[in-house]
Amino acid sequence: MFNERGDGIIVRGGAAKISKEDRQPHLTEPVAYDLLYKALEAYRKEHSNLPARVVIHKSSNYNKDELEGFYRALEVQKVSTSDLLTLGSTGVRVFRNAQYPPLRGTFVTLDTMKQILYTRGSVDFFETYPGNYIPEPLEMRCYGIDQTPKFLAQEILGLSKMNWNKSQFDGSEPITLAAARKVGLVLKHLDSNETIQPRYSFYM
Repeated sequence: MFNERGDGIIVRGGAAKISKEDRQPHLTEPVAYDLLYKALEAYRKEHSNLPARVVIHKSSNYNKDELEGFYRALEVQKVSTSDLLTLGSTGVRVFRNAQYPPLRGTFVTLDTMKQILYTRGSVDFFETYPGNYIPEPLEMRCYGIDQTPKFLAQEILGLSKMNWNKSQFDGSEPITLAAARKVGLVLKHLDSNETIQPRYSFYM
């Protein structure tokens, strides 16, 4: 969990299960509720107040139970503004009439729910594409949003530049997902009843 200043707090949730319907990991309604409730309580303990807005980035699609659990936690904690997104790979590519791939920040709306965003791509300042392979855009799926998709895409672009462990100025995914993957590799070696370090800096 990150605040607007980029400070991270680590919260461990319950176990997810692979759904037989879409073969993706999902949380039950109580586990989804508990995860977000604990995250907001950790934020309150750290900052002495609750956030005015919550944004959830998820790498798998939301199901009905997860949506109900997250919205119930938001209601109990009295957070009125939220944006629930899924970010993942897509088979869609965009081509431009130029020597290099699409510009970083290229944003295309596919339908009312789906958009694609190039978090990596050509950069005008460098007059080239600073990468080794053809960049793949992120697919954004908006399940419940209070902001516009364009505004959320701008936030994701900013979050893709926040990995302090690399000299590279951009990443293919925002720090929210990148950090969760890295921290998960550490926490899987701990028993469920062991106390974890709450500061993200401990895992860097």
